Amino acid sequence: MRICSLESSAVSAAVCLTEGEKLVASAFQNNGLTHSRTLLPLAAGVLEGVGLTPADVDVFAVAAGPGSFTGLRIGVATVKGLALGAGKPCVGVSTLEAMAHGLRGIDGVYDCVMDARAGQVYHARFRREGDVLERLCPDRAVTIDELGAEIGSAPEILVGDGADLCYNKLSTLCPALRLAPPHLRWPSAYGVAMAALPLVTAGKTLSPQELDAVYLRKPQAERMRDRMKK
Repeated sequence: MRICSLESSAVSAAVCLTEGEKLVASAFQNNGLTHSRTLLPLAAGVLEGVGLTPADVDVFAVAAGPGSFTGLRIGVATVKGLALGAGKPCVGVSTLEAMAHGLRGIDGVYDCVMDARAGQVYHARFRREGDVLERLCPDRAVTIDELGAEIGSAPEILVGDGADLCYNKLSTLCPALRLAPPHLRWPSAYGVAMAALPLVTAGKTLSPQELDAVYLRKPQAERMRDRMKK
């Protein structure tokens, strides 16, 4: 089962091709360029590098949210286009769950966090024991202070583009808190692939027309408009 997975929910962009749990090829950029410039060329390079085309892929997967509104739209639109052109199904997965899958090999409780601005982070908590990953709370938006109060003295691991932000603010309050290794801290396309694999195996794929992003919060412009109406 070949899955081509894309990740563009934060500043970094990543693409990988997997066969089952095997990583066949991958590409990653974290240099600040817009995803509209980087994501599709990364996908094309990954496939061309192993002599394949989109038609040779079985399923296209994407981190569908939460995350940057622009990044999510670009990622979802890119996967829709690739899948529609190749006549293939899609899978959208939780960005936060994909981060947890990216930490395979490290047991413990993960706090997957993304900077949601306005003093909040998108957050979900998971526990890994060996090959078993257990979700402990739904994807949500919480303040960093609320998250710190939940963690307390627990020895939990921060992962995601909001990990440094949370650690810098909470490390004194939460002395057992630690950061995921730097090379595993950013969202990864392999994590997307591993979050998508059980859904694909269970036949829970979508058509390109059904795929959509999951934002959790309204865009900032809509939130400002709602406040002005009150």
